[in-house]
Amino acid sequence: MNNLARVDEIFRDRGTRARELKSEGKPVIGYLCTFVPIEIMHAAGVMPFRIAGNMREPITEAGQYLEAIACPFTRSILDLALKGEYAFLDGFVAPHACDNIVKLYDMLAHNVDHTFAHFVNVPHTQSGPSFDFFEAELRTFQRALERFTGRDISPEDLEKSIGLYNRQRSLVRRLYEFRKSSPPAVSGAEITKTLVSVMSLPVEEANDLLEGVIAEVEARGSSGASVKGPRLMIYGTGNEDTVFIDLIESLGASVVTDDLCFGTRSFWHEIDSEGDPVARIARSYLQKITCPRTYRQNPGSHEADLENRFGHIYELATEYGADGIVCFILRYCDTHAFDLPDLREYMEQKQIPMLIVEEEYPVASSLDRLKTRLETFLEIIAG
Repeated sequence: MNNLARVDEIFRDRGTRARELKSEGKPVIGYLCTFVPIEIMHAAGVMPFRIAGNMREPITEAGQYLEAIACPFTRSILDLALKGEYAFLDGFVAPHACDNIVKLYDMLAHNVDHTFAHFVNVPHTQSGPSFDFFEAELRTFQRALERFTGRDISPEDLEKSIGLYNRQRSLVRRLYEFRKSSPPAVSGAEITKTLVSVMSLPVEEANDLLEGVIAEVEARGSSGASVKGPRLMIYGTGNEDTVFIDLIESLGASVVTDDLCFGTRSFWHEIDSEGDPVARIARSYLQKITCPRTYRQNPGSHEADLENRFGHIYELATEYGADGIVCFILRYCDTHAFDLPDLREYMEQKQIPMLIVEEEYPVASSLDRLKTRLETFLEIIAG
């Protein structure tokens, strides 16, 4: 089986490998959001498993616990957990990413069987005291994992884990390089499936898979690329499936880069190489992960503030030759929605066309309406 076929197989049933390891006695702990320090989990001898919703499946059970105006991503996760989709997990870890994630953690802790649960309080600012606080939080997290596993986490354990995950991030960035060609040598759907698969495997196996996918894409060159058309960047929330990306690429466009939770946000930072490992993890996660949930200090003028908050999005769009940006925002995601007026202003200044899409789960039920909006947007880009 080639590597992209293996990716398809994992993507269809993300929990297969985790269930196998669980049956062999390996602890498997699910985590919510990019801000959970998976290096510490790996160093403790557990397998981190990224928990996701299902953009294709109706939410039928979670309504008893979460109101309909809650984030559909968190409602979908709770729904799947209540249906037993995550029964193979020993427990779960959640950060203070947003209010909906905090509420989801409480719902999981009170309504889903588990043997381990931990909440990591992540500061929302990047001041000196914030880094000190976050470092202390991660040391508490480390002690909780040590109690759960019955083993101490040494600095050497942490260094090994940091090396493995830094290697993984480097491989993902290398895979993204194939998206820069025209047309891209790898599709947006293939990238999403690969990243979701990576988050569903032990880091050692995931790195091997990434190396195989890179070699496969490199060997096929542009022969596996989609039809040359408008190049788009996707910005926004979640997007743990290919439903929306498949629709875009079916219209002749290419998704060439992203700023998404299941995309660059999880792989564009690296842990620094010098100093105490826990302190380095704390600083790297809080300082380098670009997400609207973290307040970036206003450097002065309004224009400088816009650049400080959204400059990385423009840089990604420019680096990958995007002709436009599609903002995929989940309904009731205040964290991202509050940024939209300023983001729109910034992109207008940069003269980059932008389409804002606000959606509910299941996304698959809205494809006809979305298709019309995307077709219009692509016509505007084409001029």
